[in-house]
Amino acid sequence: MDQYRLTARRRTDVGRSLSSSRQANQVPAVMYGHGVTNQHVMVDGQELQRIYKQAGTTSLVDLVVDEASPIKVLIHDIQRHPTKSDIIHADFYQVRMTEKLQAEITLELIGESAAVKEQGGILVRTLDKVKVECLPQDLVPSIPVDISVLKTFDDRIHVSDIAAPAGIVILDKPEEVVASVTPPRSEAEIEALSQKVEEDVTAVGKVEKEKPVDDEAAEAAAENPTKS
Repeated sequence: MDQYRLTARRRTDVGRSLSSSRQANQVPAVMYGHGVTNQHVMVDGQELQRIYKQAGTTSLVDLVVDEASPIKVLIHDIQRHPTKSDIIHADFYQVRMTEKLQAEITLELIGESAAVKEQGGILVRTLDKVKVECLPQDLVPSIPVDISVLKTFDDRIHVSDIAAPAGIVILDKPEEVVASVTPPRSEAEIEALSQKVEEDVTAVGKVEKEKPVDDEAAEAAAENPTKS
């Protein structure tokens, strides 16, 4: 498993304006965990972006605060700027290596479905992640799901079919469907769908055309129908 290391420094300006720190590409964060005291820290924004892109939320990160011994954490959550991709806050969850935790792991579809390739079917993915329980060292970035078993339109891949890595227990319902393949649309269905879209567009255009030009005047007239 890849090793990730992120440096941080303690933050004392809790509750104060952090605009100057963010302008210097420093990101405020909080570290918390079961039975530990919350710590407010500051990390380099560029370094955090790089590590989060690689580690995601299911890979352990060694967080070094003020050159102390590394602390094993998970990047539990991040907040981004509303109009930019910059991370403006992060939550680090301190784990205990002997204590099981729960997390969500992405399902990675691999292989090729004969129902798609040979019969022109449409792959339908109904589950992107699964909730799991395991020890921190058993976490993996993703779990592969082989879709080559989808050979007909009647085939389904269920949670019970997923081969979980050693040490990982999947908590989702076994009967829940992960992926399937639906038949391609017939020409009649495509034509009917196109007709429906055209009708919807026409209806929207008609409503817009009939809409009063002066909305405020129309609302005033509706509220005071006796006034001319």
